[in-house]
Amino acid sequence: MILLFASAGLTQSASSVSPQWKLTWSDEFNGSKGSAPDPAKWSFDIGGKNPNNELESYTSRPANVQQKNGDLIITARKENYTGDDGVARQYTSARIRTKGLFSQAYGRFEARIKLPLGKGIWPAFWMLGDDIDSVGWPKCGEIDIFENIGEPSISYSTLHGPGYSGSHGISKKYFLPAGEAVNTGFHLYAVEWAPNDIKFFLDDKLVAERTPADLPPGTKWVYDHPFFIILNVAVGGAWPGNPDATTKFPQKMLVDYVRVYTRSGESQAR
Repeated sequence: MILLFASAGLTQSASSVSPQWKLTWSDEFNGSKGSAPDPAKWSFDIGGKNPNNELESYTSRPANVQQKNGDLIITARKENYTGDDGVARQYTSARIRTKGLFSQAYGRFEARIKLPLGKGIWPAFWMLGDDIDSVGWPKCGEIDIFENIGEPSISYSTLHGPGYSGSHGISKKYFLPAGEAVNTGFHLYAVEWAPNDIKFFLDDKLVAERTPADLPPGTKWVYDHPFFIILNVAVGGAWPGNPDATTKFPQKMLVDYVRVYTRSGESQAR
């Protein structure tokens, strides 16, 4: 998710049973039906002043974000809505984050997610450097664990930093195996992050690996400090394009869990 301004059942991943990983933070989204995400773990981005020519207004309403049957559900809706910021939009959705509540440098960050799908629908699981308020974007760094722009069998994983941001981010397109789709079942999206090395995974298959050698000449590797987590579903935008007559609403992203691990000797949670 380029930034231009500031399930049922529990499934173990490969990381959760490996002795090299220690769980440091998680949310299993087992709150009561209709409840908001745990306020000790998540806060909200609110309003319609969005980047990237997006069309939604983000809210904290249960209509847009709630826990139900062991999942977090983020719902994008087509509706006329004006938030407290006075911005009138024709779509609503939600974006939640762990900013100020949890951040970590290095480790494994994973989420088991069933995606929405449609033209102009833009779900993402991503991270931003927790120094964003002092240094701004893209100097803080951005790790897009996955994004989808309405393609049933394709996921994108991207790094953004100073000199390689926006449309110049360092990105990799991953094709799911034949017969699989992002919207027909849950998939496990993950990043394993170590000093000078970031690996992206989908269903524990390596999607891409990035090191400082992949950066454009003269640019800086900024993945050396804690990052916080973001989950959202955007509507429209310069990259996915806008919804059209084929796009059905509401669109729902289901998140079974989010889990964060540290590798032995690399604990930097805070």
